[in-house]
Amino acid sequence: MSIKPRLFSTIQCLRHENPLGLPRSGAPPQLPRRMQRGLPTKRPLPSVRKTIAVSSAKGGVGKSTIAVNLALAFARLGHRTGILDTDIFGPSIPTLLSLNGQEPRLSGNNQLLPIVNYGVKSMSMGYLVGEDKPVVWRGLMVMKALQQLLWEVEWGGLDILVMDFPPGTGDTQLTITQQVVLDGAIVVSTPQDIALRDAVKGVEMMRKVDVPLLGMVQNMSVFICPKCNQSTHIFGSEGVAHACSKHDVPFLGDIPLHASICDDADGGKPTVVAEPASGRAQAFMAIAERIAKDVKL
Repeated sequence: MSIKPRLFSTIQCLRHENPLGLPRSGAPPQLPRRMQRGLPTKRPLPSVRKTIAVSSAKGGVGKSTIAVNLALAFARLGHRTGILDTDIFGPSIPTLLSLNGQEPRLSGNNQLLPIVNYGVKSMSMGYLVGEDKPVVWRGLMVMKALQQLLWEVEWGGLDILVMDFPPGTGDTQLTITQQVVLDGAIVVSTPQDIALRDAVKGVEMMRKVDVPLLGMVQNMSVFICPKCNQSTHIFGSEGVAHACSKHDVPFLGDIPLHASICDDADGGKPTVVAEPASGRAQAFMAIAERIAKDVKL
């Protein structure tokens, strides 16, 4: 496979039909007739066997940290794994994988080539703009950039792709769920009621767009004091489990509130890689094993 140097730009000569500035040659790709009429049609992503979404419908609950640790857990289980950061405005994956400042190259087909670390392929808007530069775009540019991240990345054969959704239930989530064949979705929440209210909205959205619900994950479930080993449920206990029971959603498991999970993520070496023998990493591994079984990896 021939690899071209990066010859595109997100700064100069941007047009709404090509916001990432990818080079163009030949005729544009032909869309299915249903899409030409403006009606969405679901397609599998090229060279990807299984695609799952990690959603929260609310920011600040640790969704991206869970998404990247699950991707790393799938890789540790022996699966060819990728992660796609679909948050155009606030991409987190470059930081979580210690890849800030990296720039993707182009394949011979003018497709973006994922950047790899810890055995996981990744693509993010964060690789295409400067680390401290905001994406100040209106909806049309954002949606077209999302289309390019979905359909113009050469994954090179994956067993599973983890999509890290942005918070909310808006355009990005609707576009992906209406256009991409998803094998399932995971909804992340913390135990307190204010987070659960939005998480339930995320659950109901997945049902409305016919995406299979793999289950919910309760993050920051319990804090264990490192000095006295006393357990404290800072954000309440069993909130997600109760919501799962009420709304008939599988409960996938708990991730504890631990300073190391945050430190590992901020340091660009997530817990599954940094502390693979810890109970925290094993919690991620257990959830990944269950998901792999459910989607028949």
